[in-house]
Amino acid sequence: MIQEKSGRNRQKINWQKALDGILDRITKEGQRPSLFLHVCCAPCSSYVLEYLVPYFDITVFFYNPNITPEEEYIKRKEELIRLIREAGHQDHVTFKEGTYDPSLFFEMAKGLEDLPERGERCRRCYALRMREAAIMAKAAGADFFTTTLSISPHKNADWINEIGLELEAEYGVKHLPSDFKKKSGYLRSIELSRQYGLYRQDYCGCVFSKKEAASRLS
Repeated sequence: MIQEKSGRNRQKINWQKALDGILDRITKEGQRPSLFLHVCCAPCSSYVLEYLVPYFDITVFFYNPNITPEEEYIKRKEELIRLIREAGHQDHVTFKEGTYDPSLFFEMAKGLEDLPERGERCRRCYALRMREAAIMAKAAGADFFTTTLSISPHKNADWINEIGLELEAEYGVKHLPSDFKKKSGYLRSIELSRQYGLYRQDYCGCVFSKKEAASRLS
């Protein structure tokens, strides 16, 4: 079970530096490992794929039971498939869709409905999606798993990586550390979104984030 994190007495880790070390080792050893990459949408995936395709054979795993309504889910999925094709990643990227069952998200969020964005509900949502990625990565025999979530300036990279390390210990698949917003990754994702004309959503995906986004505009 993913444990709650208070954030107190936690050593600050440079996740980008940790990733740099792994990529340097892969390059020196002439390897091309397999990576099971959980993705949330095409814009966030754009930079991450550009960055990681030179190093890995990647399974892009679209698993997001948090996204509502279903029309939004389908739109994001189709944009992701289009990005992979138009960016020319087909030789090293395979698309895989997870089961779309919003009831799993709402069950997880029970009792946390009134919490603000970036709180405990969001942390548990990261864990819900990353756990499925770790399970699928193990079943596929992947060398690593990770998620694109850390590219967002609204997502807590420490939580994401702590969850990843706990899942690594639980399932035996290496978690690839990340803070993809570093090295101007988030800004690059905006550039790539413009280049490919990607649909950029104005809320994270769940009904709670949509409600909060609407309140900011009212």
